[in-house]
Amino acid sequence: MADLSLPIREFDIPYEEELLRNPFSLRSWLRYVDHKRTGTLQEQSFIYERAILELPGSYKLWKKYLDLRREKLRSLNPVKHQDQFEAINKLYERALALLNKMPRIWLDYCEFLMQQPFITRTRRTFDRALRALPVTQHSRIWELYLKFSQQVGGETAIRVLRRYLKLEPSHIEEYVDSLKDLERYDEAAVKLVSIVNNHKFQSVRGKSHYQLWQDLCELVVDHCQDVTSLQVEPIIRSGIKRFTDQVGMLYCRLAMYWIKMGQLEKARDIFEEGITTVLTVRDFTAIFDAYAEFEEEMITTKMEMAAEREESGEKDPEEDLDLDLRLLRFERLMDRRPFLVNDVLLRQNPNNALEWEKRVALWGNNKEKIVETYTKAVQTINPKKVHGKFQQLYIKFAKFYEEGGDLASARAIFDKAVKVNYKNVNDLAEVWCEYAEMEVRHDEFDKALDVMARATVTPRIPGVNPKVINFNDDTLPVQARVFKSLTLWSFYVDLEESVGTVESTKSVYDKIMDLRIVNPQIVVNYAKFLEENNYFEDSFRVYERGIEIFGWPIAFELWNIYLERFMKRYGGSKLERSRDLFEQAIDKCPPKYAKSIYLLYGQLEEEHGLARHAMRIYDRATKAVADEDRLEMFNYYIAKATASFGIVAAREIYERAIESLPDKDVRPMTLKYAELERKLGEIDRARAIYGYASQFFDPKTQPTFWQTWHDFEVQHGNEDTFKEMLRIKRSVQAQYQSAL
Repeated sequence: MADLSLPIREFDIPYEEELLRNPFSLRSWLRYVDHKRTGTLQEQSFIYERAILELPGSYKLWKKYLDLRREKLRSLNPVKHQDQFEAINKLYERALALLNKMPRIWLDYCEFLMQQPFITRTRRTFDRALRALPVTQHSRIWELYLKFSQQVGGETAIRVLRRYLKLEPSHIEEYVDSLKDLERYDEAAVKLVSIVNNHKFQSVRGKSHYQLWQDLCELVVDHCQDVTSLQVEPIIRSGIKRFTDQVGMLYCRLAMYWIKMGQLEKARDIFEEGITTVLTVRDFTAIFDAYAEFEEEMITTKMEMAAEREESGEKDPEEDLDLDLRLLRFERLMDRRPFLVNDVLLRQNPNNALEWEKRVALWGNNKEKIVETYTKAVQTINPKKVHGKFQQLYIKFAKFYEEGGDLASARAIFDKAVKVNYKNVNDLAEVWCEYAEMEVRHDEFDKALDVMARATVTPRIPGVNPKVINFNDDTLPVQARVFKSLTLWSFYVDLEESVGTVESTKSVYDKIMDLRIVNPQIVVNYAKFLEENNYFEDSFRVYERGIEIFGWPIAFELWNIYLERFMKRYGGSKLERSRDLFEQAIDKCPPKYAKSIYLLYGQLEEEHGLARHAMRIYDRATKAVADEDRLEMFNYYIAKATASFGIVAAREIYERAIESLPDKDVRPMTLKYAELERKLGEIDRARAIYGYASQFFDPKTQPTFWQTWHDFEVQHGNEDTFKEMLRIKRSVQAQYQSAL
């Protein structure tokens, strides 16, 4: 306690008199303290001691007094100046006797004790603070208490953290770290297991559940000799089931555990289990690389031991045999790698036909394994879920037997293949075609035709009319729809044309037409086939059936071929029939396709009929064709009329063209008409045409027309006609300007 008999100075008298009048005024004591702030520590302590005697429960006085005394010891060593530090400790004890509910005083005291070498005393002071303060204030004490425990470490830290976990269970990770630091790995592992088994646990460090599990695996594997309370293998295996995206890493951890435990054969069994059960190439690669590294290290160690024995002259047949076995095992492991990778991909998706084909290729010339692989593939794959071309597996399986000379087995494979309900009808059609091609390759033409006849037979389904079966109806099996496959029929008809008779080929073509699955190319091919075999009338009937089936615009191409073939065959000998055909063609013909048919019709009349009839056809054409073809048709009509009936006959056509054509096509037509009249010497008619045409030519944008008319008037006109031309030009120019 400070000396209370210090002299009072002259400047202190007013403060002393005020305190005599009101000794319990906190404000008076604080003013007195502030007045003495430049005095010595002893003088300031004298005032504070007197103040707290009068006001022992004042937090402000105690706080200022304690801070003052602590500040003076800030730079001193607590060991060398132990007496001074102890004096302040006692001062804190005096303060806490009355202010034990003030967390700030406790915190300052504890922080002050942490600077001194009194671990037990400091710990007990923290405990007293926790007992004295309400639980709502404990978080402030624990923050400093945990800091103290980390500084101290050892058993103290563990016990402090255990107590803290009762208040804040979420901080268990700090407890685990402390256990690791103290090399108490068994207890740390047990705590980590409790964490990972609690699905509601939320890490204060932001770690995911998998990261916590990874920490546990690292701990039990790296310190496997120290962890005795847990069964490590079941823990890691539960992780393998739980975290399916980290299977490779967990298998490697488990194998490493057994390696560190000295059970190498058990570790090898784990590696083998891993590479034969994982579902991703990433996991497989991780396990396989670790497995290979493990085997390499074992072989290297054994070889070094063998070299040492050789140098010392010792012999150990068992060790030498073990080394040879390990080398063979390692070589076998490397050879198995492609197959193991393929196994992984097939475990991912057993319906992957491409991977099954790769597996067949891996076996090379091992026929037994190839047959076994093909058999397993076709038994395993679900045709509706297949990835890739399932039918190719059957086809290649059959070709394997075919190339081996076993046609009976190849046929048996194809017979099984055609009964499979594939995802797509075209897949089944491909199998039938390959079946027939195999027979053709071995000159079994009758069998090939028989195969195609079986493939195209119309199915008998109770209550269902085959004609209404939809090719794309997935509710029916592919075998019930394959008879409408154009691919199949096309191959069948090609085969019939090659090795069958004309009648049998016609029969196949007719079936295609009856099923109404024909396309325009089939129609053309059928007609050409009949034509080549001198069945001309039959070929023409085929064209007519095709036109009836397809209609416009596909009928346009068929009509063109049909009419050309008919004209080539009969020329003008059946003119009336030809005319009837052309009339049928142009009836309901869209304007877009009419031009070429009318030209062909006109050509027929010119070559074999009457020119007058041809002109009528061209005249009809100018009305029937599309707008974009009309100008060309008029020009053609004019050329033909001029050639047949002279220039004068073209006048009427020109006039009709000018009346019916759109403005952009009228312009060139009027210029040609005017030039025609000028050549005929009909100057007035030509001038009238120029006058009529002037309304279509803007003098600014189309000056060529006006220059042509100008030259015409200069050559053939007079002053009056020239002035009239200029007047019309001004009038037209004004008309276009007003329109703008």
